[in-house]
This record gives sequence, C-alpha cells and structure tokens, in this order.
Amino acid sequence: MRRPELLIPASSLEVLKIAVIYGADAVYIGGEAFGLRAKAKNFSMDEIREGIAFAHAHDVKVYITANILAHNGDLDGVREYFAELREIKPDALIISDPGVYMIAKEVCPEIERHISTQANNTNYGTYRFWYEQGAKRVVSARELSLAEIKEIRANIPDDLEIETFIHGAMCISYSGRCLLSNYFTGRDANQGACTHPCRWKYAVVEEKRPGEYLPVYENERGTYIFNSKDLCMIEHIPELMESGIDSFKIEGRMKTALYVATVARTYRRAIDDYKQSPELYREHMAWYQEQISNCTYRQFTTGFFFGKPSDEAQIYDNNTYVKEYTYLGIVGERNEEGLYRIEQRNKFSVGESIEVMKPDGANITVTVQRIVDEEGNDMESAPHPKQVLYIDLGQPLAMYDILRRKE
Repeated sequence: MRRPELLIPASSLEVLKIAVIYGADAVYIGGEAFGLRAKAKNFSMDEIREGIAFAHAHDVKVYITANILAHNGDLDGVREYFAELREIKPDALIISDPGVYMIAKEVCPEIERHISTQANNTNYGTYRFWYEQGAKRVVSARELSLAEIKEIRANIPDDLEIETFIHGAMCISYSGRCLLSNYFTGRDANQGACTHPCRWKYAVVEEKRPGEYLPVYENERGTYIFNSKDLCMIEHIPELMESGIDSFKIEGRMKTALYVATVARTYRRAIDDYKQSPELYREHMAWYQEQISNCTYRQFTTGFFFGKPSDEAQIYDNNTYVKEYTYLGIVGERNEEGLYRIEQRNKFSVGESIEVMKPDGANITVTVQRIVDEEGNDMESAPHPKQVLYIDLGQPLAMYDILRRKE
C-alpha cells in the first residue's frame, strides 16, 4: 500500500501557512498568471518565495498551477514566467496544455511536471504518454471510478504517480473544461475566469413561445439542474488507500483559512488513524463526519468513485452552501501585555462565547475577555473586517490557532 500525500489548496500566503500547520504534505498555489483561478488572490513572486521557504522548513512541498489552455498570445509570457520560477524552485508545476508543458520541459527541466485534471486523463494509455514525455505525476479525471484508477495503476510504471481529487466542489463539465461561462459572460473558464453559471437558476423556453418560461421544478423555489453536490470521501479512506493513488487532493483554491484548516486536519487525522489501525479509523468516524461538516459545503456526494452518479448527486432546489461556523480570525503573536494579535474577519464582541480550533484536532470553547485596537483602546466589539486587534480569551493560545463562531 502506497503512503498517500495529502495535497491542500492555498489561496494566499496566510492560507498556505495554515495548510502547512494543519497537516498538509504538499500545498498547491497559483501565481499571478496562467492558473485557473484568476479571481483568487494568488501569489506574487515574493509571496511564492516566502511560501516555499515556510513550507520547506516544515518538510512540505509546494506545487504551482499553470494549467490554463493557452492561446498564442500566452506563450511568450509562459516562457518568462517559468524562467522566474526556475530561480524560486517550487517542487512541481501543474500543467494541462502540451505547448505549455514543452516550454516547462525546456526552460526549467529540473522542476517536476504534473499533468492537470484539465488534460482529461481517463486511461492508462494517456498516463503512459505523459510518462514518456517526462511527467512525474498525472492527475486523474474526476469522472473515473476507483476500479478504473486501480486498472490504471496496474498498467503504468510504478514510479509514475497518480493524483486524485477526494474532496471539494465538483464541476458540471468534463474535468472542468467548460464553455458556459464564456458563452454567457465572455469570461473563459479555461483561462481561469469562470463565473460558475452551473450554479445559476434555469428554466426551459420552447422556441416557438419566446418569453414563456416552462419551469423544470417541483416546487416554488425553481431548479438548479447543473448544481452538483460537493465531493467528500472521508468515509472511504480504506478504499482510497488501497486504490494505488499517490496523492489525495483537496479542491478549494478560493476557500478561506477556516475551510482549509478544517479539511486538512480532518483528512490528516483520518489518514494517520487508518495507517495506525483500521479499527482506530472506524472508532473516530463520527469525529471525522462532524468536523468535515463544520466547514462550508453544498451537501456531499462520492462523485464517480463507485460508478456513475445518480440524480442524488445534484441539488435541484437551491445553490446555497451549508454554513455552520463563521470565521473570525487567526491567532498571531503575543504582545507584552499578554494579548494576542489577530486580523479580524467577522464581527465578535466582549463576553461572547467563541471557539478556538487547534491543529491537533482540539476545539476549545472560550469567552472573549477583552478586545483592544492598535492604539490600545478597549473595544466592546470588533465590527470592521481586516482590522488588526489584540484579544484576551482567558487562556493561552498558540500562533495559527483559528477562531470561529458556531451559527
């Protein structure tokens, strides 16, 4: 049985550090160009450099996405970008376009090349092709079952790695290659600018009766016929471990630090528990299920892993997330007064009961004793997002503890 890597997304330098502290073996990020999350904060070159240094200091790898489907006008910029990355030395580049791949192979051959799920990798012949081109890893299409992944593993070289998404949002289009956003809004999903029209509300119009909308629903709320549930495989770690997958990948390069911390530490513990003892994994199942449901999600499905999804994999009556906790901030350094620095993300008040989420899996309920602004003024509440504050929660805290409030 292979030892799977836990691969966690990061939308910013702050979130990268949280992913590392909360259990990632590797983190994937996007630079300011050529990745498929144009609306994410993304990383400047200086932030990539700092992020790699932080991750490597904790024995965690960093992969950089460059997985757009490139047009002619992109190629010169790709070459310059890869030349810069060659000096920074990420652990791998995640690529889908063959032209971009060949530039990486020429400009920075010493950096591993991983083939993105966007390349629609559905059979062992494709894996063999990329292996012959020098790829170290291929990310499986999300449309594959575990049986198909096992068959791929049996028919490819042992040193070619398989990476597979095991948690997060599912795309309605094949392996994420979608034209809906471009058609409706002019923003190309394959260039990183998806507007997620699959989450919108739709009705049917018959061509000879324009303006007469024929609803495709069974109640007054409408229908969201493209809206997939989120993938979650926390209850199926044994099957994943036995499938030959080398890297368990979490989706979510647009997600908050709270989401990343919750998913990372839950899967970290589940994987480690199962490696220690299958019985221990089963004993802790209720904890995994509770924790994974604490972060924002759209209801869960196992996707294609156990065969073609039924109509139960879709959400037809709404496009909203289930949200059980509000993210309040990340604990920073302690000052001379014994107060802890945070950059506040949502409002909380003195006297309020909140929760401290720790990397080791502990969740501690505390009462806010004191809030002080940067000028040393006491405050009754913290209403302004991104405000720097100093807080007393009545007990010792540690850097990278996360504060949250149950809704």
